[in-house]
Amino acid sequence: MNYAQPVLVDTETVSKNLSNASFKIVEVDYDPENAYRQGHLQGASLIWWKRDINDPITRDIISKSQFEDLLSRNGITTQSEVILYGDFNNWFAAFVFWIFKYYGHENVKIMNGGRKKWEIENKPYTKDEPQIPKTNYVAQPPNEGLRAYLFDVRRALDKKDTVLVDVRSPKEFSGEVTAPAEYPMEHAQRGGHIPHANNIPWASAVNDVDGTFKSVEELKKVYESKGITPDKDVICYCRIGERSSHTWFVLKYLLGYPQVRNYDGSWTEWGNMIGNPIEK
Repeated sequence: MNYAQPVLVDTETVSKNLSNASFKIVEVDYDPENAYRQGHLQGASLIWWKRDINDPITRDIISKSQFEDLLSRNGITTQSEVILYGDFNNWFAAFVFWIFKYYGHENVKIMNGGRKKWEIENKPYTKDEPQIPKTNYVAQPPNEGLRAYLFDVRRALDKKDTVLVDVRSPKEFSGEVTAPAEYPMEHAQRGGHIPHANNIPWASAVNDVDGTFKSVEELKKVYESKGITPDKDVICYCRIGERSSHTWFVLKYLLGYPQVRNYDGSWTEWGNMIGNPIEK
């Protein structure tokens, strides 16, 4: 597909390398009881979005030391080639990819299409959970250039060279609803969107039939038609940061935009903060 960086791997390649010791396959799920526990790729370990990559005390992503412990428990070293895949069209796999890059793990890819494509192709699952020897993973300091904070977004409102991409549904963007009906957790007090944001739902980047990413040409049409161009500083957001990490991945790694950040505080932070302006 001539993507900017080789960060995707197809299901056929993965299926032929399930016993390849140089690959560390990791499933990332929103709902492992209805995904990983029902069957997963041979040898795949599990990262559970709610339990493993969010700190409930600080309402933040996991710290550097927590990330090191997570990867150590998954048998990953700094040299490991990690293949991520998951449910919900790789939303949460993309979020974990973002965290991997945030803490400096270079060799990480996403299986294009995730569970959806694997199942369409009737490729085999197993319910056997692998026994994984623990490693001693050492992460890099956080790469803050990949992350936007509340103050970054506030400053961006007056910058002509910065664009905001709201990847939520049109009903969320307009303020008709504050969260998708199927994911009611973490509502905001107000509905709407950050002023001047462009609404480009995350699903605009994938093919409906199998969840794979669209071609470079198709993706350029999606984003450039809304003024999201490589010369801009781009900030992506959604409701809690996972859908926006999917769009962040598309813009930065598939299209090669030089400056893209994920605002993982997203609407649950912005919409709840006193004094923050909104639009509907």
